[in-house]
Amino acid sequence: MKRSPRRPSLAQIALAAGSVLLFAGVLRRVPLDQVGAALRGLALWQIVVLLALNVLIALSFSGRWWLILRALGQRVPYLRLSAHRLGAFGVSYFTPGTQFGGEPLQVYLIDEGHAVPLAIAITSVTLDKTIELLVNFSFLAAGVIILLLAQGTILPVILPGLTAHGALAFSALLLAAPAAFLAAVWAGARPIGRFVALVTRLLGSGDDPRPGWRARLAPAVMRAGAALSAVDELATAFFRQHPRAVALALLISVVSWMGMLAEYWLMAGFLGARLTLLQAIIALTAARVAFLLPLPGGLGALEASQALAMRALGFDAALGVSLALLIRGRDMLFGVVGLSWAAAELRRLRSSEKRCKVAPHHEPSSE
Repeated sequence: MKRSPRRPSLAQIALAAGSVLLFAGVLRRVPLDQVGAALRGLALWQIVVLLALNVLIALSFSGRWWLILRALGQRVPYLRLSAHRLGAFGVSYFTPGTQFGGEPLQVYLIDEGHAVPLAIAITSVTLDKTIELLVNFSFLAAGVIILLLAQGTILPVILPGLTAHGALAFSALLLAAPAAFLAAVWAGARPIGRFVALVTRLLGSGDDPRPGWRARLAPAVMRAGAALSAVDELATAFFRQHPRAVALALLISVVSWMGMLAEYWLMAGFLGARLTLLQAIIALTAARVAFLLPLPGGLGALEASQALAMRALGFDAALGVSLALLIRGRDMLFGVVGLSWAAAELRRLRSSEKRCKVAPHHEPSSE
């Protein structure tokens, strides 16, 4: 029986509508002719340089994942990993909240496409994402601290209603989750197994005959627990047995951030603004905070953050919107390319599965 497509929830509709209204509201407050003139003023060579730099940055993002897989005994071609990660980015970007969304796709593509054992696939994606979040949130925390120390008057403009103490608490909260998880993994505390066990106890065994949501969900949790049984051990082994790979993964993350900072500074320069390093860090911090909001692609929030940041730094708000639209155009391009790759890979894998299922098995002739 064919399933009917799932209808969007009221919350999803409200988020999408709010994003569009916020986006439209920002565009109404800036002179669009200036924005258009700034974007049209980009030369072809400048666009080519930005695209080439973005390709290098996108390739660097896969370094952590590749290193983790190699440390766990799996050799997957680097460029294919990069393509898989780009597909995951497309899923995350076009769904509410750009920090998560495409990880199950990453697990599936290397499990089915490269015969990586499921436990190792889950471990590699989990560690890769956690290290990424730790470095990302460390950058954001550093950016907020810079706002407080060097440009304290800008903070309430970029993050309205947030006090200095609130900003520090926000930064600490961002760092707490990935840091605590990695510390627990390194200590061998089995955080994933403990979490699954807790959820399993809360849901019960699944044998409850009552047609409640707990009874329906418990079997799925039990299956997930079985699949995740080896993840804790693999993650702990990675941190304890491969400290060099851990250090390299962190270094790759820092290099990626340096590349993103250089790209932002270059984009602003191509649009006519000569930002200092401090100004670039402040504006990029505002952009990354916007992506934390549960909006598809940070729609509206990114444009608002950049308009406010540029105005607070003494530039025209139109420059901020121009930067935001340039960032959005880049992300949408890479997101569409990633989704196209993922769709092609999924079709290929499903086609291979079907061929394996329908392949005829010839019995030897008795003649």
